[in-house]
Amino acid sequence: MLAVASSLASMVAGYTETEGQARAEVDRIRARAQSLRASALRLADDDASASQAFGAAFRLDPGPAREEAVRNASLDAARSSAAVGERACEALDDLAWLATHGNPALVADVVVALGALRAAVTGARTNVSFDLGALRSGGKTLKQIQKDHPDLWSKVAQFNEAIARIDALTAEIDHRAAPTDTSAPTIRNASGPRSSGSGG
Repeated sequence: MLAVASSLASMVAGYTETEGQARAEVDRIRARAQSLRASALRLADDDASASQAFGAAFRLDPGPAREEAVRNASLDAARSSAAVGERACEALDDLAWLATHGNPALVADVVVALGALRAAVTGARTNVSFDLGALRSGGKTLKQIQKDHPDLWSKVAQFNEAIARIDALTAEIDHRAAPTDTSAPTIRNASGPRSSGSGG
């Protein structure tokens, strides 16, 4: 999903015509998106490997070796998912810029990119939380896990904040991306209600 989001961001940036400082910013966004796509593919492979190790650890026979394997695999899987989520969060500012300054004809692609980014962040949030929770199989309580791994624990809240921001940004522009969706809620700003028409 992160690769999809970054590919769409790169495309929107590539079709956005601007001048001066805005042109330089578009070029930077496109370069970052292309770099992120390459990283996303690598991170996906790393995450798949971590997930396989996680599953293999739980299939071991009960005993100290299994407990140690589960602990190590759980932490490795949590770190791998956290890395995906962190990179996804880095892309949010660029998509926010494109939502405001990008080619208006491609606003639907920005919304789709935000949806893909949301899926990536949500997946990271859920996997980190689940993997940390798996440490309870070794007798740890959630409170102990939070104390032992505060950095990983904090990622869940960080990713929840990113999801909320993605949702707010999507709501701000969805009336332009999907003008026939009359079920979408009206967004209000300082100037009053904004209709779901195709206007700005």
